[in-house]
Amino acid sequence: MTIIKKWGLGILLAAFMLPSVLFSQNLEAFEENVTEFTLDNGLHFIIVERPVAPVASFVTFVDVGGVDEPAGHTGIAHIFEHMVFKGSKTVGTTNWEEEQEYIDKQDEAYRAWLDEKFSPQPDEELMEQYWADFENYKEKASEYVVTGEFDDIISREGATGLNARTGYDFTDYFYSLPQNKAELWFSLESDRFQNPVFREFYEEKDVIREERRMGVDSDPFGRLREEFLSIAFKAHPYGRSLIGWPSDITATTIQDTQSFFETYYTNDNFTFAIVGDVDPDDMRELAEIYFGGIESTHQAPVVKTEEPEQRGERRFTIEEETQPIFMAGYHTVSQMHEDYAALELLSSILSQGRTSRLYRTLVQDEELALAAQTTVGFPGTKYPSLFVVFGLPNQGVDIDELEEAIFREFEKVKDGDITQQELDRAITNARANLVRSLNSNMGLAMNLARTHGQQGDWRRIFTRIEDLQEVTLEDLERVANQYLVKQNRTVGKIVNRTDDDEVAEAQKEN
Repeated sequence: MTIIKKWGLGILLAAFMLPSVLFSQNLEAFEENVTEFTLDNGLHFIIVERPVAPVASFVTFVDVGGVDEPAGHTGIAHIFEHMVFKGSKTVGTTNWEEEQEYIDKQDEAYRAWLDEKFSPQPDEELMEQYWADFENYKEKASEYVVTGEFDDIISREGATGLNARTGYDFTDYFYSLPQNKAELWFSLESDRFQNPVFREFYEEKDVIREERRMGVDSDPFGRLREEFLSIAFKAHPYGRSLIGWPSDITATTIQDTQSFFETYYTNDNFTFAIVGDVDPDDMRELAEIYFGGIESTHQAPVVKTEEPEQRGERRFTIEEETQPIFMAGYHTVSQMHEDYAALELLSSILSQGRTSRLYRTLVQDEELALAAQTTVGFPGTKYPSLFVVFGLPNQGVDIDELEEAIFREFEKVKDGDITQQELDRAITNARANLVRSLNSNMGLAMNLARTHGQQGDWRRIFTRIEDLQEVTLEDLERVANQYLVKQNRTVGKIVNRTDDDEVAEAQKEN
């Protein structure tokens, strides 16, 4: 446990621009402003006292995401995230005991309907009966719901930024409150995770289906991304749909989601971060009061599947009337691997800002692209993932021409064409990005919680800069040649249908 008192965060941020020899010293000073403790039940808290304004930001990070979903239930992590905003056994209901009775009955009826629907010879009349029962119990349960009560309570007390995110590697929940309302956060947060309810579960699945329609089915890039991941990953769950395949959303029940919660929302997977004008001793006392009584849990399962080595380039094309999009990805490493820092800087040199190689060559000079962007750690960073490049061809530019131009730029870096000036600029940009991400209470809280939750030590936020500064030009050339190779590549495109395609399709239909 580390317990400290006040120290100026602004001094630390300014120090990010100093040489790395001073950086470690300032990290030691920053530690004096951090209170970190783990309750007897395994729940971990990180408190940063930052008395800049009378507010505080609260983040609940859970080391659980889409990669942890059981087969047949893609999207269940996102479904549960929605449920956490429905309140608890005391918030959001006029009579929990009676409401729960009808919730249980509606789920039982829905499971019966599902079993019949997917049986070899479904009985339509029986399905109609089960569905009628389901609708009846759902209507009965809704009579006890106080819609939006959780949101209303914290909004009345001045909360801002209430939201959550579900990723492949994590789920986090966050909002800010006036500092004198900290106890409200402890009370509500411990309640909704100790006593989760599945209120309006099936109504919320309709909301998620609409999110899928908007973010995937009606979005060309969403369609390309989902198809791309399913082809790039043959074994690892990074290849699954994060928001969920439509049939899986349909097949997921309350019973399934309860089981997912009990399996993965274990104490060891939680990290809580609080940053703002708060007293660390008070925060620890409140943590003991509201979270200390939660029983210890088992450890959650971890993903053991490893993506096998790719045997050759994979390609696919989607034909439709929309803006053409090019996408390619190479299997690389996780964020904890020694090569990750070099890959980060390589991505920055290739596409971050107007001085980057892809922007100067493809967008500005040759006018082949409207945009070109690379990123590392796609779609996640916890497990070995992808170094990807996206490109939008300019009007009148063939997408194959853009592909060739992008790969020419990759060959240049593989030949050692990067200069020390470019590398230094990328490191400076990384420092600046870190400063910006930590400049707010919320940004700092999110970074602390996620880094501790996934990497075991929040200090890696800061020591990561030292990792970047150790990268050499030889490292950049080496990782480019090791990972950015054809055999290791998946390529996907969205292209417009040609007149010949349309004629052939019409002839086939006739």
